[in-house]
Amino acid sequence: MPRKADQEPKATKMNVRKGDTVLVLSGKDKGRRGKVIRVEPDKGRVVIEGVNVAKKHMKPRGKVMQGGIIDQEAPVVRSKVMLVCPRCGKPSRVGRTRMEDGRLVRMCRRCGEVVDR
Repeated sequence: MPRKADQEPKATKMNVRKGDTVLVLSGKDKGRRGKVIRVEPDKGRVVIEGVNVAKKHMKPRGKVMQGGIIDQEAPVVRSKVMLVCPRCGKPSRVGRTRMEDGRLVRMCRRCGEVVDR
């Protein structure tokens, strides 16, 4: 059933979080690694440091803010990035496992290491 234009998109489950290192899988920045700055789960996008940089033309606002052209990171669709495991240093799919204390944590599917701190 098609969505109506005024409906909000459904929030998707995010496999990456703020502070994670990710690898870009496709697009103009394919193969680049970067740290996640911001996550937008309602739109299914992530903003990565130094990846998908766009020029933004800023108009000066008052005496404080100077105008000009600035570089700004644009969001990337979450399906186009893959988490890099902190232990093995390779891109890996994310699994979920329950710890002894009942917490649900993310784990590396490649080496089995728990990714969450």
